[in-house]
Amino acid sequence: MDFTAEMYNKALIIIEDLCLQISNKVLNQLGIPSPNRSAAASFDVDLRREQNYNTGDLLSYVQSNIPELTLEQKGIYDKIMQTVNNGVGNIFFLDAPGETGKTFLIRLILAAIRSQNDIALALASSGIAATLLPGGRTAHSALKLPLNMQFIVTPTYNISKASGMRKVLQKCKLIVWNECTMAHKKLLEALDRSLQDLRGNIKPFGNALILLAGDFRQTLPLIPRSTPADKINACLKYSTFWQHVKTLKLTTNMRIQLQNDRSAEIFSHQLLEIGNGKVPVNLTSKQISLPHNFCNLVTSKDLVEQIFPNIQSNYKNHDWLSERDILAAKNKDVYELNNIIQYNIQSEVVTFTYKSVDTVVEADEAVHYPTKFLNLLDLPGISPHVLQLKIGVPIIMLRNIN
Repeated sequence: MDFTAEMYNKALIIIEDLCLQISNKVLNQLGIPSPNRSAAASFDVDLRREQNYNTGDLLSYVQSNIPELTLEQKGIYDKIMQTVNNGVGNIFFLDAPGETGKTFLIRLILAAIRSQNDIALALASSGIAATLLPGGRTAHSALKLPLNMQFIVTPTYNISKASGMRKVLQKCKLIVWNECTMAHKKLLEALDRSLQDLRGNIKPFGNALILLAGDFRQTLPLIPRSTPADKINACLKYSTFWQHVKTLKLTTNMRIQLQNDRSAEIFSHQLLEIGNGKVPVNLTSKQISLPHNFCNLVTSKDLVEQIFPNIQSNYKNHDWLSERDILAAKNKDVYELNNIIQYNIQSEVVTFTYKSVDTVVEADEAVHYPTKFLNLLDLPGISPHVLQLKIGVPIIMLRNIN
């Protein structure tokens, strides 16, 4: 086939559209020649992304799932949709503990708005929470947030008035921010200022409809080397706009209601008691006393044997592995559990040991960063200095984001 200049240029446009969707970068920022098109057209990718939905499928999804809503969920759904249809701005906070159907309700609201060919922007504070929502993205990715937000007095978003995201924020009928309780209050305050500027409206959030969702009983903002007072001060409830927020609540545990599980009801009640601060606290140790029937205390070895029985004969069965997992709060616990699991696997070949790079680029810096110090670094999301692997043991590859 003879490739013409028009075909080559069309291919570059398609590639650039994909790059804009993934990293919001045009081709010349990635070392590839840019296609021949106007700059305005390339910036419409954000707008097309938020409108690229099958309205017929969404309408069918909404009609089939509305009868599944509980009275609590139906009341919130009607309130949000009425506000959307009236075209007025408001700020709602959906206070929803786990298992109360928060994600199901939000997905239904997003589908209802998008089925009318309108824009509903789905944001989340973490990547895991973003994957639970159709078209969901992390707030940092979608809004180009600076990573050092807590150190900036009055942060703003890196959104120009000539970008496609500006059009999205101007036209969207609803902005959902899931797990907002994990976010620093300055993130929402920056969104408030940006929306006022982009929409030309001095009302809170530029008179846009905002739906915040989360649970303050769970994870609060994470601030490195901070005190409890710093974390509390970073919460949304200490923000200037919180006085305008209207709280909506979900309290019915769907697992209990659908499965009539008595043990789940007891456990859910105990979790809420802990989250609400109603469990007695030891004044000396500043620790709470868990109820006797709250959990089973076992050693790491017993836990591995319970979750991964007969690991030696099952470790190559991916379906079996995908049905079980152990969650740990600290990296050192993860390493300990992984070492126990690997020890129980008698691989056919010897264990391979890999070590991280432990030298500095500049020779003069070796005095300040000795090898022993580099070997002790334990960074979140990064493998340990000494990594031991066995043939056949599943691993997770880390993406190089440099």
